Amino acid sequence: MTRNDLIAMLREQTPACGPARDALVAGADFVVWDSLVPANRHAGVFRGRMLHSSKRGHTIDGLADSVDLLKRAGEEPLRTGSIDAVDGSSWFTIFLNSTATAVVACCGGRRPTTMESADVPETGPQSRR
Repeated sequence: MTRNDLIAMLREQTPACGPARDALVAGADFVVWDSLVPANRHAGVFRGRMLHSSKRGHTIDGLADSVDLLKRAGEEPLRTGSIDAVDGSSWFTIFLNSTATAVVACCGGRRPTTMESADVPETGPQSRR
């Protein structure tokens, strides 16, 4: 799959598709993995991420829409991929059909720029390894 192929496949499946397409046009790195996973398994994992991120006050563009689309796709085997902006400011997860010829869903957006209070232990900041 070429960059132009992926750009053409990112339409309006979710609100994150436009920004993901823009990142690719700007030269973002991307990868699509060969492994296939049933869509409903992705739906369960990403539903958990949605609940976790909302508890922390984070929003992930297109995540709720992606979970709905993945649930509806049921047992359909999907490939996953990722897009990382050139400057590292944003990321996207993409879900494609088994032949990697159509994007089923896309979520992602800007990376948080500050640590949330939920990320800092009550005893104060500690070094991370």
